[in-house]
Amino acid sequence: MGRRTGIALAMLLTSAAFVAAVPAQADSFAYVSNAGSNDISVFRLDGNSGAMTPMGTVPFVGVDKPGSSTPLALSPDRRFLYAGVRSQPYQVQIFAIDAATGKLSHLGSGPLADSMANIVTDRSGKYLFSASYGGDKVAVNPIGPDGKVGPPQQVVATGKNAHSIQPSPDNRFAFATNLGSDRLVQFRFDAATGGLSENDPPSVALPVKSGPRHIVFHPDGRHLYLVDELDAAVAVFAYDPATGRLTEMQRLPSLPADFKGEPWAADIHTTPDGRFLYISERRTSTIRSFRIDPESGELTPLASVATEEQPRGFNIDPTGRFLAAVGEKSDGMTVYRIDGGSGALIPLARYPAGKQPNWVEFVTAP
Repeated sequence: MGRRTGIALAMLLTSAAFVAAVPAQADSFAYVSNAGSNDISVFRLDGNSGAMTPMGTVPFVGVDKPGSSTPLALSPDRRFLYAGVRSQPYQVQIFAIDAATGKLSHLGSGPLADSMANIVTDRSGKYLFSASYGGDKVAVNPIGPDGKVGPPQQVVATGKNAHSIQPSPDNRFAFATNLGSDRLVQFRFDAATGGLSENDPPSVALPVKSGPRHIVFHPDGRHLYLVDELDAAVAVFAYDPATGRLTEMQRLPSLPADFKGEPWAADIHTTPDGRFLYISERRTSTIRSFRIDPESGELTPLASVATEEQPRGFNIDPTGRFLAAVGEKSDGMTVYRIDGGSGALIPLARYPAGKQPNWVEFVTAP
């Protein structure tokens, strides 16, 4: 065997060994809510290539008028998917998720207290939290063992424009953004009864006309991140799990210094490993990335990439390797590979969705 042939064979064997050493990644099911067509687009995400395979569209039952958006929520055990309907009668559509196929089966609906911009379950899956932008309130609905949602058991008036609500990692507290009154509301949460009550202090004041919109906890449970709608800033808060109190640590802009328009930021997510954070901005149709310091939790801006038109929602798959963003005005979804070293978003492919897509949720396939 000649020298060149031997080198080529050695390279081939080394490459094959490397490929064999890389573990296969699990697939995921992606669910995209479409407010304009009152349905959910279902995809299967290949865990290795990032390719999406359309698996069909599931319509809402008994809903005729489109709403301004359709927030989604998953049960903690990933058995149920909830979709908030923002046209009257206000309700949550309930679907069972087939773990093997990702197929959605309609189970019914439950009443909501108002047009809810955001819905999420508590960490036990026994209660559904919701926040009403137009109604200036948050609410709690009970969830049965079968996934069915009962009537609201508590409705709490908040400051102006309650936009989102999230439970704490230990399920002892909850936090709601008030976009119109520039406050983060702090609640105590009784997981046994599903009751919300004021914490001390009851809220955290934020900069005037910042417009706090969406929040997300870091996987370490020690930090909370906030994206402002009206100034597109990103804020970092230290979270005290003993008291349920938030303390702002850092605030930084996400748009270039020479940006002249009116900011309109939307969604925020971290990678499962807690190394990177991303936000979407609708006026520029971009997604901005940040590196998260593993000790302090503070952010370092990285880059901005163009995405779907008016990206109200996006999400990251459970492996942290892919990001899917949808555009309200483009009726499409773009999938990116997340570079594990730099956090850079590498566009892979674009897929059609329904009308006015605005939310993405992922469930790991078996």
